[in-house]
Amino acid sequence: MRLLFQREQSAAAATSSPAEFPPLSGADIAGMVQGVRMGGDLYHFLRANRCRVVFGLLDVAGRRDENHGIVDAARRTFQDLGKDRFAHEEINEADTMMEFCLELNLSIRKAAAGVRSCAAFLGCYNEDLGTICYVNAGHTPGLLRDPSGITELPATGLPLGLFSASTYEAPTAALQHGASLLLVSRGVVEAAYKKEEFGLERVKQQFQQAPADNARDIATQILDGVRQYMRMPPDHNDVTALALVRAGRAAAVSMAG
Repeated sequence: MRLLFQREQSAAAATSSPAEFPPLSGADIAGMVQGVRMGGDLYHFLRANRCRVVFGLLDVAGRRDENHGIVDAARRTFQDLGKDRFAHEEINEADTMMEFCLELNLSIRKAAAGVRSCAAFLGCYNEDLGTICYVNAGHTPGLLRDPSGITELPATGLPLGLFSASTYEAPTAALQHGASLLLVSRGVVEAAYKKEEFGLERVKQQFQQAPADNARDIATQILDGVRQYMRMPPDHNDVTALALVRAGRAAAVSMAG
């Protein structure tokens, strides 16, 4: 299935337009941002080797006009080191993910010339195993949906960019056939109407109602839900969603054949 990466085009764009990435084996991944970027949201995907795809959603504190250099530094570090660290077949994914976080942390602190909070959810999807090794560095909980319901993947460490010697745990979550992972930025949860926030529970409700087999449709449903709740296009912060879907067993067998 296809890997979609959406970027903002102009101040007039309601959502960004897709660019094609190499396909995943038996999975679908997509990222979308509503409107024009105003803050420090960054999402990125890269293929590290034949079976690993590294992805992340980062939220650098501050407005775009003051943090764009830090965002660019984080993007370069993600691209350059992500592929290198996860490329080798025989690695311990948890150890590698923790080292990757430390390198991103140092890159952000260096670019900021000091402290700059950056909440982040970073993951490595293993296509052979159907697993996600991840770090949630002070980010909105990841949401894992399968037939049993929706499970939160809470923080496993502090945000990046705060301390030079931060430590992170990197657990592994299994994505069974037909399951999906949703990441949303703080701007989604904090979107408000009459001083009441959209909140994580409404995100879960939208996620539960979203299609089961298409990552772009999941991300679209979340962002549409925010816009409808606010009764206007969001302009308070970046509003970003990233989804990863593992194909159902029958679909996976069909694609493999």
